[in-house]
Amino acid sequence: MTSLLASLAASVLGVALLAAIPAQASERRQGGKLVLTDGISTVEGAAGGGLATWSVISGAETKDGIGGSVHATYVDLPDFDLASFGGAVGLSNRVELSYAYQSFDTRAAGAALGLGRGFTFRQDILGAKLRLVGDTVYDQDKLLPQIAIGMQYKIASNGPVIRAIGGRAVRGVDFYAAATKLILSKSLLIGATVRFTKSNQFGLLGFGGDRNNHYRPQFEGSLSRLLTSNLVIGGEYRTKPSNLGFAREQNVWDGFAAWSFDRHATLTAAYTDLGDIATVRGQHGALVSLQGRF
Repeated sequence: MTSLLASLAASVLGVALLAAIPAQASERRQGGKLVLTDGISTVEGAAGGGLATWSVISGAETKDGIGGSVHATYVDLPDFDLASFGGAVGLSNRVELSYAYQSFDTRAAGAALGLGRGFTFRQDILGAKLRLVGDTVYDQDKLLPQIAIGMQYKIASNGPVIRAIGGRAVRGVDFYAAATKLILSKSLLIGATVRFTKSNQFGLLGFGGDRNNHYRPQFEGSLSRLLTSNLVIGGEYRTKPSNLGFAREQNVWDGFAAWSFDRHATLTAAYTDLGDIATVRGQHGALVSLQGRF
């Protein structure tokens, strides 16, 4: 069933990708979006906030252009480190293709967990997003938000460890639908996403488990306020499934500030709380992300 859904979603996105490319390359225009209206890069590579995926398409391109972004993100927690690197391409402000590489360093906690000091979980994430209706900037006179659907194919490392802790698979697919509304008159951006997933700790600990091996809907919410033309503050909240019996997984949240110090570069700093991770309590700390866009 999962393979069928993945194939269907990939086919729909592939057709949309071809339809989104204008016939004449000379007509392409780049760099037309307002600064920060395409969000930043999430730790999973898609455009959005640090934790929550939005319906916006990565890059500064308008409907006749090609844009994109690259990012480097580091999360410093009391007992772990999470690093994410990747990039995304936006086509005609309609289709987004993204990639992220995640590295989760267990540091000294790895020894306490029986994995060895500095044991590292790694994950590759391939994503695709399709904007269905709406425009966050130009539909100010409409109640309808910008709506997009997407998928993320995740490939985790360390299969023997994942299976030992109860994980059912090292590969999995997340499906999501996202809605984002920008109210320029109030300088507010509101986002809501429903994600169908079996991921354990975003996929770093595999997919499915001894407690549950079924897709369950999870919620991602965002609220941001534009203070100036290049500075935004906000917060995010994201629920997660708890599939593994050995460690309860908790919901996560953050509070962030994103500063576009150049039209092509944004620096984001956040306080993020990732809850308990693999029986280790109180994993909250700082997130720093640097993004380049074109």
